[in-house]
Amino acid sequence: MKILILVIYFAVLVGIGLYCRKHATDVNGFVLGGRSVGPWLTAFAYGTSYFSAVVFVGYAGQFGWKYGIAATWAGIGNAIIGSLLAWVILGRRTRIMTQHLDSATMPQFFGKRFQSKPLKIVASAIIFVFLIPYTASLYNGLSRLFGMAFNIDYSVCIVLMAVLTAIYVIAGGYMATAINDFIQGIIMLFGIVTIIAAVLMSKGGFMEALSGLAQISDETVSETPGIFASFFGPDPLNLLFVVILTSLGTWGLPQMVQKFYAIKDESSIKKGTIISTLFALVVAGGCYFLGGFGRLFSDQVDVAANGYDSIIPTMLQNLSPALIALVVILVLSASMSTLSSLVIASSSTLTIDFIKDNIVKDMKEKSQLLTIRFFIVVFIAISAIIALVQYKSSITFIAQLMGISWGALAGAFLAPFLYSLYWKKTTAGACWASFIFGTVLMIVDMLAPSVLPEIMRSPINCGSIAMLAGLVIVPVVSLITKKPDAALVEETFACYEKPTSVAQKTALGK
Repeated sequence: MKILILVIYFAVLVGIGLYCRKHATDVNGFVLGGRSVGPWLTAFAYGTSYFSAVVFVGYAGQFGWKYGIAATWAGIGNAIIGSLLAWVILGRRTRIMTQHLDSATMPQFFGKRFQSKPLKIVASAIIFVFLIPYTASLYNGLSRLFGMAFNIDYSVCIVLMAVLTAIYVIAGGYMATAINDFIQGIIMLFGIVTIIAAVLMSKGGFMEALSGLAQISDETVSETPGIFASFFGPDPLNLLFVVILTSLGTWGLPQMVQKFYAIKDESSIKKGTIISTLFALVVAGGCYFLGGFGRLFSDQVDVAANGYDSIIPTMLQNLSPALIALVVILVLSASMSTLSSLVIASSSTLTIDFIKDNIVKDMKEKSQLLTIRFFIVVFIAISAIIALVQYKSSITFIAQLMGISWGALAGAFLAPFLYSLYWKKTTAGACWASFIFGTVLMIVDMLAPSVLPEIMRSPINCGSIAMLAGLVIVPVVSLITKKPDAALVEETFACYEKPTSVAQKTALGK
């Protein structure tokens, strides 16, 4: 039964990829779906790219164990900061300015916004390097659940997921991933609600489970009774860092911001904002809420021996075969949608921003498409190999990999991108300062954490601090470095003042 469901699921994904070939005949169509993607597809593409096995298996398990039911705050933060505010603050301006500058990627945006080819090249290199550990973490989380459900070898899980994702992304590009993301999003919504209900019922229902959680104590964490069922949990400060990294981080991730490039029209932004926020509230809130009850299964989980990533699979292993099949499809959907988004962002960036005009002059449209598809294969292959190597390395927690990746990318890009959309005085020098600070800090945290203050030795905390520091670094450096060309800035920001006609229900006439 489980295998049959998987076969049907894979067939649908590949079929949609082949069907969408007609939308992937040029670079704009392949990378952005022709900038004509409606609200439902855009919102679900945003949400499914946001949440993956990293959240469901890694973060929900680890932070649910550490903070108890208070971990749900991370899911609420994802919905309000990572979805609602991201759409409200970035959505419209990103769509307008990127179309005005004719940029299809984040590095291309920086290059054209500041008339700086080196800025574009370095941004593309940062994206390619730091998206790889995040992709490796997707495979890791998925392998845990496949192993639980089918006893399949880890390498088989990786190859299966990589090959199938490559097929439908290469065939149909962004439109194929958007349609598949919509289907995968529906599965995620239905799946998480069903699984939470099943797990809580196995512990006597919500009130019984909450009461049981309140009776659990761990003196190594806190001496306060009932701390794991409390409002803010045993460690509010470190929980706040988790909320910042996983919520504010989306504002600077190229694979997330790129979703705004493809929005069709004004109504799509308004509807997409609501849909995306509700999606995040159910999926992210549900994942962390479920993870908060992990300690009820402490008699079955050996965190010291198997790590935090074993918590969620252990919570689910006694469910019925039908529900386990649903869990596998749920996490597979979340991971494949995120993987497809990552490989399009990385391969298009490398082709458009690094190879085109730098290595290959006058690169034709067909050559760009072929190169993007080639790098999709390369990117998936590299990340799959790293996932296999990582499985036997010292980095055993999914959360660590994601923290390094998100911290470096959002630490480098969040502040420059945000200020570039709103503030005319933002300079290229400020972008360089943020790029260098964010990436160097996360590299130091990965290779020599002992040289950093104790609170920054965790990739989660360090990544959060890198993002917040960028919001200060960019305006300060902008005020002391060479001012941008006034004519160029005015021409760039003129796109916001362009008059447009709207229906009377939106704005009254004279």
